[in-house]
Order: sequence, then structure tokens, then C-alpha cells
Amino acid sequence: MKNKVGFGLGALIVAAALAGCGGSSGTSTSTPPAASSSSSSSSASPASSAPTTDTMTSSAAAEMKTASSSAGQIVVDSKGMSLYFFTKDVKDSGTSACTGACLQAWPVFTTTSDSPGVDGVSGTVGTIATPDGKKQVTLNGMPLYYYAKDKAAGDVTGQGVGGVWYLVSPTGEMIKGAAASGY
Repeated sequence: MKNKVGFGLGALIVAAALAGCGGSSGTSTSTPPAASSSSSSSSASPASSAPTTDTMTSSAAAEMKTASSSAGQIVVDSKGMSLYFFTKDVKDSGTSACTGACLQAWPVFTTTSDSPGVDGVSGTVGTIATPDGKKQVTLNGMPLYYYAKDKAAGDVTGQGVGGVWYLVSPTGEMIKGAAASGY
């Protein structure tokens, strides 16, 4: 009887240790990125499950990387969500032209770092201050945004919206070509 109790206790300790590690070898989840709790009390956010301004973490992993899409090589966040430029932004102005209701459809891409990590992105990365004191990431002096209707990694549904929103190339240029339909 004593051995069965010892074995059961040992099994519980191993199970607890595995549960603390998440129980899987990967660190990602199958759900779309969600806002962290740090901003949920300070501002309203869209009711969608699209990325919000707080999806970035301060991990050692690259915050921006490149990915293949139906529009070619593009810049995405660490979770594979597409990033966009707004043609009404002025390069190196230090401000975003997307304000108010615009931000509901086009949440800003933010970081907690002064120097966001990149992988495969060759343009000049920087940050500008948002009105609420966060750091919006820029590439070649242009602010970066998500599109609220992009629901999963690889979605590029914001490409060409209104003739003013475009995907970003790894060199920091706007990709003006249309994305293939069905993506």
C-alpha cells in the first residue's frame, strides 16, 4: 500500500510540473492574439478577436519578421499577423494620421521595447509615441498597423483597402500590388 501512495504522489508531482509548463512543446495557442490585461481597463477596444495594440510581448523573440503571402514577402508580427502602412501618414513626422474611429479598424502595432527585435526585416525600425503613451512601431519612418478584419496569421484582407492601406515589404516599402483573392 505504501508504494501505491508514493507512486500516486509522484505522479501528481509530475503532472503538476507538466501543467506548469503548459503541457505542450510549443508556446503558441490556436486562438487569435488577444489583448493583454494591461490595457483592458484603460481604453475600449474592438469587440473582434483581431490583434489589438497590446499583442506584443517583451520576449527575446523577434517582434517583426517576414512571411510569404499571396502578395509576396511581407512583414508580420511575431504571431504571423500582417502589418500595414497608411498612405495618409507622413514619413518621419512622428505622428499617426489614423485617429478616432480609424483606430478601431486599424489598431496600431506597439512594442514595449526601444529597439524592437526583427528577423528578415531590413528597413529601419523605430517607434513613435501614441496619444496614450505607448510606443507605435515604425518602419522607414512610417507607423505600422494591423487590420481588425484579419483574423488569423496569413490573412491579408486589408491590402489596398480604400486605396490607402498597403502591406509592408521586408525593406519597408509599400506593396501596392493586389493580394490574390481567396486569402
